[in-house]
Amino acid sequence: MMRRGAGILDMLRCDSLTKSYLSGGRELTVLKSITFALDAGGFLAIVGPSGSGKSTLLGLLAGLDQPTSGKVVLDGTDMTPLSEDDRARLRRDKVGFVFQSFQLIPTLTARENVQVPLELRGEDAVERAETLLARVGLAGRGHHYPAQLSGGEQQRVALARAFIHEPKLLFADEPTGNLDAATGARIIALMTELNVERGTTLVLVTHDPDLAARAHRVIRLRDGSVVDDAPTTPSTDRGVLIAEGGVG
Repeated sequence: MMRRGAGILDMLRCDSLTKSYLSGGRELTVLKSITFALDAGGFLAIVGPSGSGKSTLLGLLAGLDQPTSGKVVLDGTDMTPLSEDDRARLRRDKVGFVFQSFQLIPTLTARENVQVPLELRGEDAVERAETLLARVGLAGRGHHYPAQLSGGEQQRVALARAFIHEPKLLFADEPTGNLDAATGARIIALMTELNVERGTTLVLVTHDPDLAARAHRVIRLRDGSVVDDAPTTPSTDRGVLIAEGGVG
């Protein structure tokens, strides 16, 4: 693996990452000494059965939680010694999120939801929000509230919001879990397209092996440990482009 001095930087690296909790007076280890590095622009899928530690790992990688031991380095910054506020600033500047439950603010319109990350930085976001909504096939729908949109449309709003501040790294936690198979496949196709066009590094947690096959690399967890870490041959079938076919 290359380092900054060689002109190439791991976008994400974790070393001996371990997470334990106290449960019923006993220590429960959820993640056990996870170590890997991900190049900038890569697309990683983390898979495994329920309870294997996937979402816990994602939270640690994103700095939403602190490990019991080990460290996470995001774009050259070791997050271990950072305060919660410093980790929040790092996420604000460099990270985007897409969640299974969309996490849209119900009292804001689609456009206003997309604008939030830039407005938190004090930047004008209206034009960029409209551009991204059009890019995900929702031109003219920016004035609708989340309750007026289908699940697929809400996830596209969430995806536009995640990309508006041009993050270096996008985390997606079961982003198609609440969508039908066809809509989910189109959401993944759009994420892949944005990964290629913008060079955004993607880290995806999923139960679905078909979705994982779109990634460049798959890490498989079981009982909190990595049991497989291998490159894939991603599918070249991008399905129906959003701008042409739309998503329900």
